[in-house]
Amino acid sequence: MHPTLARLLTATPIITDGAWGTQLQSLGLTPGDCPDHWNLTHPDEVRKVAQRYVDAGSQVILTNTFGANRIMLAGHNLADKVKEINTAGVRISKEAAGTRAMVFASVGPTGKMLMSGDVTEEDLATAFTEQAAALAAAGADAIVVETMADIEEARIAVSAAHATGLPVVASMVFDSGKDKDRTMMGTTPETVATELTAAGADVIGANCGLGIEGYIPIARRMRAATSLPVWIKANAGLPEMTNGTITYRTTPEEFAALAQQLREAGVAFVGGCCGTSPDFVAALTRTLR
Repeated sequence: MHPTLARLLTATPIITDGAWGTQLQSLGLTPGDCPDHWNLTHPDEVRKVAQRYVDAGSQVILTNTFGANRIMLAGHNLADKVKEINTAGVRISKEAAGTRAMVFASVGPTGKMLMSGDVTEEDLATAFTEQAAALAAAGADAIVVETMADIEEARIAVSAAHATGLPVVASMVFDSGKDKDRTMMGTTPETVATELTAAGADVIGANCGLGIEGYIPIARRMRAATSLPVWIKANAGLPEMTNGTITYRTTPEEFAALAQQLREAGVAFVGGCCGTSPDFVAALTRTLR
């Protein structure tokens, strides 16, 4: 096990953070804005999000760099700002974390499909290598390749992150198939564990897609399929449309109560994704720590 993870995992589960996008929206980010660019234009607001999670009990926080790869940033005419945006994202989260939390830098998908020929594997490797190198140089403690639907894209991103020498979390979205236990491309938890371990992942996990109840059986399957630590960041239930607004019905207390089952399943890292907030992290901290 990577020494960084070994030090961190002396007592589990580790509480991670919750959603970032909705928190930034509450501070003024509007639809169509580039959230990652806020690292340069609104650093104080980004720092508030990170700080709220640390104050709520997060032992690991992410960075506001989910879409900060060259391919995604090109859609906002910001492809020349990759290093600057990622460097600022790590710095802001590290300032908020201080000595109270570790900073795992976020790497999300490119938004382009290999299968349809929108990008090549070489394009992805170049983009992820550039982003991972910037995150590592800025001092991130680890890299989280998250919200991946395509195992091939995830494999390329994990390999690029692994090349930095930092610990790598590989986290896929499960929301498809009859039992909602497959990725969009039909990949099972067992295949994810096998293929992404081979690509260089140090932690295997899942995020987004499902509410926490749906991730309990997936967590058990991942735990059975790998000796690596398991990472789960579930949504606050399934999204519902109320008066034109997306809402999530699961309360922080309900989320934390179900997280007990993730702990019993052997999950090492527990946090939240869409619809969760610092209140969810506080509830997880009270319940699991």
